[in-house]
Amino acid sequence: MTAGQHRAWDRLWPRLGATGPGFDRDGSAPPPRDGDGRLDARAWFGRVAPLRLEIGSGMGETTAALAAAEPDTDHVAVEVYPPGLAQLLMRVEERGLDNLRLLRGDAVTVLEDLVAPDSLAGLRVFYPDPWPKRRHHKRRIVQPATVALMASRLAPGATLHLATDVADYADWMREVTDAEPLLENRHRGFAPRPPWRPRTKFEARAEQEGRPSRDLLLVRRTPEGGES
Repeated sequence: MTAGQHRAWDRLWPRLGATGPGFDRDGSAPPPRDGDGRLDARAWFGRVAPLRLEIGSGMGETTAALAAAEPDTDHVAVEVYPPGLAQLLMRVEERGLDNLRLLRGDAVTVLEDLVAPDSLAGLRVFYPDPWPKRRHHKRRIVQPATVALMASRLAPGATLHLATDVADYADWMREVTDAEPLLENRHRGFAPRPPWRPRTKFEARAEQEGRPSRDLLLVRRTPEGGES
């Protein structure tokens, strides 16, 4: 981490950050849990509000912008790497956000252990590591079992939003999500780029290099399998 990131971490992490299972070796506190052992968002944020989860927040540019645009919604950013989390803490402080918390942990473990079924108002996975070599494709976060887990944590009518600029990964995402019975793709394919998703320098550079982004917006069906 840079010196500024270190200072932000020391100053803000104890209040805004927590560690998931397996990432508590540095002595950081876990997030509050309810009586069922799940994430207690009400205790963590101090209010009752819809909750959105982002997997892989990176350096936090998009995360902070979306949290600022939705002040009545609470947001949890899940990320592994401390420099990205520290940079996001700096953005939180710059914008004066009080509806964003940071969780250092493995995404699958967080979903399995901390997030209650049918609880999320939305889940975002933007530009996940593409693991481009074929022999590494099994390491991609978007896999049938993981998408099924993500879908199970969404409330009926909530949206799973995926985005990537890697063409073969985009096609794989569509194939996997089309096969998940809990999810409905109302666009029948890739969605038009949502105007509210911030356009980062990373995305602009990818477009200049001939790698346009593709978005998938999937809606969680009702438990009975009908539309919400």
